[in-house]
Amino acid sequence: MNENIISPLKRNGMSFFYGLVNLVLAFASVCGLWFVFFHPNGMMALYTPMYGFSLLVAFVVSIVLISKTANFYPLSGPSLGILQWGFVRTGAAVVIMLVLVYGFFWGFIGRFGITYFSPYSIVAAGGVGSEIFNARENSSTAIVYVLTAFLWVALTWSAGCRQWPWEGVQQGSAALARLGVTGLLSVVAYVILFHPHVSYLFFPAQTMAGVEPWWSKWAMTSSAYYNLGLLLSVLMWVIISDVLWEGYPWRIVDRKDKGNLLRGLFTLVGTFVLGVISFIALLKVMKIFWFDPFEGGQYTDAPYFRYLHVGEISTFVALSAFIVKTYFDNLVKKSNIWVRAILRTLATFLLGAAFYFFYYSDLSTLLLGKVPGLAQPEDTPLAWTMLFLSVVLIQAEFFAGWPLARMESHE
Repeated sequence: MNENIISPLKRNGMSFFYGLVNLVLAFASVCGLWFVFFHPNGMMALYTPMYGFSLLVAFVVSIVLISKTANFYPLSGPSLGILQWGFVRTGAAVVIMLVLVYGFFWGFIGRFGITYFSPYSIVAAGGVGSEIFNARENSSTAIVYVLTAFLWVALTWSAGCRQWPWEGVQQGSAALARLGVTGLLSVVAYVILFHPHVSYLFFPAQTMAGVEPWWSKWAMTSSAYYNLGLLLSVLMWVIISDVLWEGYPWRIVDRKDKGNLLRGLFTLVGTFVLGVISFIALLKVMKIFWFDPFEGGQYTDAPYFRYLHVGEISTFVALSAFIVKTYFDNLVKKSNIWVRAILRTLATFLLGAAFYFFYYSDLSTLLLGKVPGLAQPEDTPLAWTMLFLSVVLIQAEFFAGWPLARMESHE
């Protein structure tokens, strides 16, 4: 959130109450949007699940593109008030989402470059399973992987490097350069972590286009859910450290808090180590409840589900971190940074647990029309979490926290 354009409410009982009311209203808005766009008995029923999931990830990426990568260029300035800019930026995010999925991936890359990014190209190519529903799910899976890699690179760069190395550079040039570098690194991450799996989604496997998944021997699965779960675990710590820990401990190598290469590398390595630790820890907890997974296992016994489930849990926590920051102004303002960080993180974990138990409750089945139970192939909470996250981010980034925070100045 841009701290220069808002003045948070005083931390007292009433401000906490206002934040709680805002959270309830945001939750109701998410349920309403879900019913219109994604509920199986709603108007559009886009959640299949990968098709709707890809659209939601693209929407979150659009918000990050505008707020972090482009730093609001060119959607800023004194010509409009913050509310007007909020609506303009939200509309721009919707347009970017549509262009990304239907224009860039389906219409351009999938048509002229890589077949599996377009369901129509997959159907035209023929082969086993080349009908529109399966083709759309497969192409949506590939799109989710690419955009997740982009989110990881973009948010890690924002948390670590900040504006480096483009301080003092014209805003438009800096935004374009940041987009180019982030995009390039995202492509490299995607090719290594996800492309081998997508190449093996088809029969026969596309062995000349992608190598055999290199993680399959120790992960007991060829699914890139292994890397997706790990990447989402790392992203959780990127968000926690940036949003709740005020940039610590990475900023100890950056006295001016402007970002530099050393801080960027420190953030990259540090969050990756934390992500690996939490990834392994959650897998061990699942082993206690569900015993050992095995190759070929189904539902909770499937290794690929457990890796994905780690990512789902991590995303619940990441959503909670943004809520603690946006709606409750990070709760704790006094004490030293380490006490503040610990208390905020504990509150975030508790809220993440509440979201987890809600999603797998009968109430969620009723409200969202989801498949009951755990480990259902037709369901992933990542889609609902991404929708909720997009609502929170729009309020925090595009509307500067309104109405929980008032605008002091436009710039």
